[in-house]
Parts: sequence; structure tokens; C-alpha cells
Amino acid sequence: MARMVNVGFWNLVNSDKFVSVVAPDAAPIKRLVQHAREENRIIDATQGRRTKAVIVCEGGYVVLSSLQPETLCRRYNANNNTMDEKGELDE
Repeated sequence: MARMVNVGFWNLVNSDKFVSVVAPDAAPIKRLVQHAREENRIIDATQGRRTKAVIVCEGGYVVLSSLQPETLCRRYNANNNTMDEKGELDE
């Protein structure tokens, strides 16, 4: 079952596809975002606001979020803990 995480403004991303959540300030991350933009692999979920987090996903897709990386991590962890308690992660 896909576990969705709200990345801001009710834009949802499948948390199973997350590779990393990073701040956008470093030069390598800025280059990563620029390359993804050039290759049409970017998903902008900021709705015109400042980008505060960059989510790198499987398949080379990059999601821009206006939420802090810490907030996204809390939402990711809360979502996974809820699923664990329901027993839906049993494999």
C-alpha cells in the first residue's frame, strides 16, 4: 500500500520513493535541481513560495517543497509509525 506524505498545500508524494530530503542551499543541490529542471524531472510543490526542502526520489525525480526538511521528516515518521501500529507494514 502506498504511503503518501503531504509535502505542502495538500500535494502528496509516495514516501516509498523517497531517497533523501535535503535543504536547497548547497551548490551541489542547486545544480541537481537545475539539471532536473532541464530534463523535465522536477515537480514544484511550492505554489510560488520559497523552496525550503528538496526531495530526491527514485527514478531521478526531484520534488521542491516550501516546508522545512525537519517538518517533512516528522510527517514521514508519523506516517510510518501510524502504519506500523495498524500492522499494515507486516511483510
